[in-house]
Amino acid sequence: MPKTLPVIDISAPVCCAPVAAGPIGDDDALAVALRLKALADPARVKIMSLLFSSSTGEEVSGDLAAALNLSDGTVSHHLTQLRKAGLVTSERRGMHVFHRVHTKALQALCAVLSPDCCT
Repeated sequence: MPKTLPVIDISAPVCCAPVAAGPIGDDDALAVALRLKALADPARVKIMSLLFSSSTGEEVSGDLAAALNLSDGTVSHHLTQLRKAGLVTSERRGMHVFHRVHTKALQALCAVLSPDCCT
């Protein structure tokens, strides 16, 4: 059985030296790994893709569920994991919850993985 990673607050954008800059410390490696773990699911990658390609920059959970052919509960679970990782933000407006990509968090993760990524 795989080892479970500890639960820590990773909602803020990752902030550490790029992986390519030299050996990375344990805490920074864990912070990067937890964010990558949140993306390590095809449904979550598809959710991110749908959010990026949305004409308004945000989507409602029900619309995501219909587009992915998944139940509302399954999409809600995936969005919770993305939100805990700080990669998605959500805002309730009336009866609906709107989700959008937290672009600064993704840019920070990209910069940590490759110093030339976001230039």
